[in-house]
Amino acid sequence: MDRLDAMRVILAVVDAGSLSAGSRQLGAPLPSVSRKVADLERHLGTNLLVRTSRNIQLTDAGRDYVEAARRIIADLDEAERRASGEYQAPRGELAITMPVEFGARHVVPLALAFIEEYPEVTLKLVTSDRVVQMVEEHVDVAIRLGHLADSGLYAVKAGEFRLITCASPRYIERCGAPQHPSELAGHDGISFGPRPIFWTFAVDGEDRIIAPRTRVAVNTAASNAAAAVAGAGIARLFDYQLTDEIASGALVPILTDYADDPRPVHIVYPRQGLLPLKVRSFIDWVAPRLRAACDGFTPA
Repeated sequence: MDRLDAMRVILAVVDAGSLSAGSRQLGAPLPSVSRKVADLERHLGTNLLVRTSRNIQLTDAGRDYVEAARRIIADLDEAERRASGEYQAPRGELAITMPVEFGARHVVPLALAFIEEYPEVTLKLVTSDRVVQMVEEHVDVAIRLGHLADSGLYAVKAGEFRLITCASPRYIERCGAPQHPSELAGHDGISFGPRPIFWTFAVDGEDRIIAPRTRVAVNTAASNAAAAVAGAGIARLFDYQLTDEIASGALVPILTDYADDPRPVHIVYPRQGLLPLKVRSFIDWVAPRLRAACDGFTPA
């Protein structure tokens, strides 16, 4: 039995919450993962997991073993980084996680440009709208949107984004552009999610909930933008989702005097001991470029 491999398997299963989720995270067949867990328990002479129909629970022995395994794997990864020279030059695999849509539009192109300048760095890009546990899932850098929860992670602010209200010139020509949020009740809106629409605006220091008429409901930002461009109604989306449409004039921001406060974009990273140069180089390289991209989301 490969004990280090068994440790990585049990950690993946525990972090994912089930054997099947752990197998997906590892990219390994479920029977293989289940067998490795059973082999490890047999080797230790004790049960580490209590399996139920829906999830798993750690036994007391399992909690102690997982805690020790985390330390061992972390120490091993640190030793490998030192031995491979990651603290002397930017090299090795750089794992980056990011929200799906924001990442595909604005982070992936920058990350690909980064490795053109740093040929000894390879990329592992993880796009997910869940909050990835960076240390447990061996992620070096995360791009996170919105205000951060308190954590032991370090963060570099790399821009801002806003929620904007917009419509196509065709819709504005046909129906006019509302000048006050209260006028939205007489307009068609595009619902992003369940009907009906309830939009919140800050008016005279108070939050007002406005309900436009719902004529079209969609379940993706791309469909929302496409419906708005076609003149189906007024849309409310984040500016980073509409960079091309706003820049081309296909959509026009409206009610700008009542726009939401900006929300931050952060580059987040754990720091345990020395920071590998691949991480420091990426942060220093991408932060100003991501900041410039965010500045261009909504034209002044």
